[in-house]
Amino acid sequence: MSEPSSLQMVASKALGGAERWLLRFSTALAARGAPIALAIRADSELDRLGLGGLPVHRLPFRTTWDPLSRHAVTRLIRRQRPDIVQTYMGRATRLTHIVPGTGPIHIARLGGYYALGPYRHAHAWIGNTKGLCDWMIAQGLPGERVYQIYNFADPPHPVPAEQVSALRERHELPDDAWVLVTLGRLVPVKGHIHLIDALTHLPERVADRPLRLVIVGDGPLAAGLQEQARQSGQAQRIVWTGWQQDPAPYLQMADLVVFPSLDAETLGNVILEAWAWGRPLVTTRFRGARELAHHGEDAWCVPCADPAALATGIHETLADPALRAALVTRGRERVAREFSRDAILDQYQALYRLLASG
Repeated sequence: MSEPSSLQMVASKALGGAERWLLRFSTALAARGAPIALAIRADSELDRLGLGGLPVHRLPFRTTWDPLSRHAVTRLIRRQRPDIVQTYMGRATRLTHIVPGTGPIHIARLGGYYALGPYRHAHAWIGNTKGLCDWMIAQGLPGERVYQIYNFADPPHPVPAEQVSALRERHELPDDAWVLVTLGRLVPVKGHIHLIDALTHLPERVADRPLRLVIVGDGPLAAGLQEQARQSGQAQRIVWTGWQQDPAPYLQMADLVVFPSLDAETLGNVILEAWAWGRPLVTTRFRGARELAHHGEDAWCVPCADPAALATGIHETLADPALRAALVTRGRERVAREFSRDAILDQYQALYRLLASG
């Protein structure tokens, strides 16, 4: 049997986690030779990215009740006749209505604890954590059609040392500084407010080296967080990079990855990225981390919204070379076995074959 074809659909105007995952996932699936196409909102932020030569259909996706948008979706599905239509987020899912047995299988892929009303008419559902899938079933979705598949971590692509060195110089990072890197949109759930507060609990030097925090990301809280850094006297220890399409140079220069998210964080791709890049990780125990990470084995885990505990975790990890090495070794093992691109794509393709075969 040939690999089932899929149409991956997202209707968002802005660029967030679901849109980045769709692009990463679709590019990886296409690299395997699987027939795939995208349907995205015209003039969206995703549309302005390089889409890697993937077949792309640009639809209006104006509102969930817009009849022209719904007609465009229906017409595209009838014309393309994919085996699988996989939708992301509420708008694309609401606009996709396929009567069971009359066309493709409609899979709604969820990466968060969203209100399920817009998703209930799908034929099957994918959740990216076990906790999320358990919650969907508890909310009334049929358990035999809810499937759990994690996200994958992209393999690291090393950056030339001179490029990293130039970046350190541009950001005025001392040669001997510990570089703490945190990645994520500057929104409340990411917990940056507590990470900046944690800096006030940390000495100027740890193991006789100065500390610098590099915040990779942008978002609505940027101005407020920068003001917090100034008011707390930590501005000189923080570098703000803004949004980076490719965070590889920052992951490569990191001595420690710090992930201070609040409990509502569903999965936390930064955990997988730290492991893939072989960087020690300090993370809060948000709901995704409680499912993925093991304290003292592959990450140093601290309570959410507790700056003092976060500072202690950072200090203890930086001060203990054996601990850092152990976290890195175990994290790499976890990625290779459980969260590699091949492992996750195998699960998706197996599910597509199962559903497409009826």
